[in-house]
Amino acid sequence: MYHPYFDGPLLLHDDVGTYDRVRYHPRVHQRIIAKLMAGLGHMHFQEKTLALEPLPETMVDEGGASPTPDLILANNDNDTIPIIIEVSHRAGLKQDMRKIIKLIDEDLYGILDGFIYDYKTQIWYHYQVVNGGLLQETSVSEQLGLDLNKFLQTE
Repeated sequence: MYHPYFDGPLLLHDDVGTYDRVRYHPRVHQRIIAKLMAGLGHMHFQEKTLALEPLPETMVDEGGASPTPDLILANNDNDTIPIIIEVSHRAGLKQDMRKIIKLIDEDLYGILDGFIYDYKTQIWYHYQVVNGGLLQETSVSEQLGLDLNKFLQTE
C-alpha cells in the first residue's frame, strides 16, 4: 500500500489562512504570478513609476496568521495593502472570489481593490466596495492607472 510522505504541520486549513499554501499550485499558476511580479516589480524597483511594492504570497497582517493572497501591492509609506491579486482557474474560482470579497468587505486590512485572474478562461475579475460591491470583468486598475493583463501578454 502506498502512503504519501508529508512532513508539514498537521494543522486545520482555513481557506484564507497562511497555511493554505501547503497545497501545491501548478506551474502555470506560478508562471502567472511570476509575470505579474516581474512587470510590477520592474515598475517599482527599477523605473520607480509604481509607488506600491509587489510581494508574492505575503501575509496581509504581519501580526499573526492572516490571509496570504497570491500577490499583494503594499504601500510602505502608510503600511497598507490597497490591492490584492489571486490567480485561479474554474475549479477554485468561486472560493477565490469569496476570499477577495470577504477580505475587502470586512475591511480588516484596508484592502481597496481585489483582482482574480482565471488562467483557464483568461478572464480577469475586479472587486471593489466603491463600485457598489459588483464583481466586474476587467483587468484595469484605476488606482494604478494600468491594465494588469499587459504583464501576461506574450510576444
